[in-house]
Amino acid sequence: MGETRLIQGRYRLLDVIGRGGMGEVWRARDESLGRHVAVKCLRPLGPHHDQSFTRVLRERFRREARVAAALQHRGVTVVHDFGESDGALFLVMELLQGRNLSQLLEDNKNHPLPVPDIVDIAEQVSDALAYTHRQGIVHRDLKPANIVRLTDGTVKICDFGIARLGADIGHTSRLTGTGVAMGTPHYMSPEQIGGAEVDHRSDLYSLGCVLYELATGVPPFDLGEAWAILVGHRDTPPEPPRTHRADLPAYLEQIILDLLAKLPEQRPCDATELGRRIGAARTVPAYVPTVISAEPAARAERLPSWTHGMTTGPKAVGTALRTPPPDAGAGLAGEWIARPITGPAPLPVPDTPPDPPEDALTTLAGRHNAGLSLARLGRFAEAGEVHRAVAAEREHLLGLDHPDTLTSRYEVAFTLSRTGRAADALREYTHVARVRERVLGAEHPDTLAARQETAYVLGQLGRPLEAHQVYTSVLAVRERTMGADHPDTLRCRHNLAFNLSRLGRLEDSYRMACDVAEARARVLGPTHPDTLVTRYEVAYALGQLGRWPEALDTYREVAEARARALGPDHPDTLAARYEIGISLGRLGRSAEALKLYRDLIDDRTRVHGPTHPETLRARHGLGVNLGRLGRWEEALTESRDVGAIRERVLGPDHPDTLISRREVAVGLGWLGRWADALTEYRTVADTRERLLGADHPDTLAARNDEAHCLEQLGRGKEAVELYRRVAELRRQRDSHGG
Repeated sequence: MGETRLIQGRYRLLDVIGRGGMGEVWRARDESLGRHVAVKCLRPLGPHHDQSFTRVLRERFRREARVAAALQHRGVTVVHDFGESDGALFLVMELLQGRNLSQLLEDNKNHPLPVPDIVDIAEQVSDALAYTHRQGIVHRDLKPANIVRLTDGTVKICDFGIARLGADIGHTSRLTGTGVAMGTPHYMSPEQIGGAEVDHRSDLYSLGCVLYELATGVPPFDLGEAWAILVGHRDTPPEPPRTHRADLPAYLEQIILDLLAKLPEQRPCDATELGRRIGAARTVPAYVPTVISAEPAARAERLPSWTHGMTTGPKAVGTALRTPPPDAGAGLAGEWIARPITGPAPLPVPDTPPDPPEDALTTLAGRHNAGLSLARLGRFAEAGEVHRAVAAEREHLLGLDHPDTLTSRYEVAFTLSRTGRAADALREYTHVARVRERVLGAEHPDTLAARQETAYVLGQLGRPLEAHQVYTSVLAVRERTMGADHPDTLRCRHNLAFNLSRLGRLEDSYRMACDVAEARARVLGPTHPDTLVTRYEVAYALGQLGRWPEALDTYREVAEARARALGPDHPDTLAARYEIGISLGRLGRSAEALKLYRDLIDDRTRVHGPTHPETLRARHGLGVNLGRLGRWEEALTESRDVGAIRERVLGPDHPDTLISRREVAVGLGWLGRWADALTEYRTVADTRERLLGADHPDTLAARNDEAHCLEQLGRGKEAVELYRRVAELRRQRDSHGG
């Protein structure tokens, strides 16, 4: 195939950039589009395959290639095209500028990589695996050579679906004398070795092998014979990585060992959970011990007796390094993790720490309360920093499973959900709920509270059906154990009412909100803040139903009641005034809305400051209504100012920042500057897709905006294609109940 030089009259092969058991990878030029690509050419099918098998294999290749091409994630290599030429199957992929992890280890003379690099790679690979596993796709041959780190630091996984093709064609490595098809021995899971059915947890085991090698310079079972390597994976506990590299943080060692558990159910449940653990280690300040622990016990002989006398052979790439180099960096500070060790064999753990001093716990309780106060003031980013620090110290003093530690992590999750990091919040809440269920029981109020918050962030992430299922299951327990009128039961019903609107069940949402408002008024009183919150929800439901005059009246009643009960400057009072402005705008009364927003901006600035998120929200409302009045130059200026402040204060990926960018695009469009508008619309759509997924409702809305802009630019063909893609994604989402 290499001699052909031109494939299908389009892809010109330039030079070989890689070879393996399945074929070659070429750097090539796509003559049609004028771009460089990578072409993976699988070896031609041999004469030992009969025609019927070949037909099945070709169809299998097309199916697997379509699956690979459908993967859209920054951590997965893009597949552009596939086909067959001169009897050989080929894939056309993006040409990556970077080094695979095997090459990185070689570049580093097979010394372990710096800890921050390992953690960054682990987090990015976990995110990519979480995405692909959600699509029902298992890689099956994850290894350093299949993971590439680009020059900008992005990490990408290659060859999804190709491992299974290789097994069919017969080009994968085989154990001598066994005839058992396999992947790469150093990175195979025990269930792969045993010929059992594999699922996503097999990829997690392989990732553990990769991380072990990055962290120590050697694979977990660095033995000379393939059979010895496989038996090591199947039967032998891995040596703790810190026996190779003493400076490795304890949390990272524990993550790697958990991934290398022999039984799939003993590993992290999925890549999302793994990412949460890695992210928590990155974001929670590590406890820095003041007392140096004793020297670790001497290494025990771990290999079974039948392997004695075996010599260590070369690993998959390069030469083994048994000790860290003298200049190895300390990396992240180590931390003791007081938690049960899972896996097939016990590992050394530190001595049980003494009971923590009361004054230290009292100080932490005070700092915890300070974090709560910051959150009540809407200073969620600062509150999150406080709670993360308190969580780290409580974890050290009390342990991972202590109720106080879990309370701090619950509050960390709360601040994450309020700062636009819903996915991170979901990981934290899920962890807290799981541990509370194990420690306190499934029906304990604290367990239910954590589960209820997971439903809330599922709603934020555009997964209302999953949120509905969690809410209804929590509500059933609350009604049975607490009663229908208990405040916590009513709070759950309130949240369920809001989520019903996300599911499009607007009438059901309105009826439930009315029922909860009536019950809260009866139990708590008509002016209780919780009653007013639900009446606020009734107004929202009315707006969703298009009953804006009734919504306006209800919002006004809530605002007046809050001003009397809470004061005119209370955040809840000001929030109701903001919604009055929304209702006025919807009713075409933009001049009144404009005056309301100017007054609200003055009050918000006086109470909270000019850069507070709610002040900026009021300014955003002002800009929207300037546009409705046809004052587009003023609207564009206001949107750009608000967007710049939001990007600085909240970050470029925050939902509010993206809303401002969209409003900038709207203004540019109305001013006839469609090319500039397209840039803004596309940025919003790409960012939402990266953060929320391609089929999230907000992403789809942004793609529709992009398609409309393409139409205005006379690029009708591109617009039609994008509209079709959006419609198909929406159809798939609806068919799966999303």
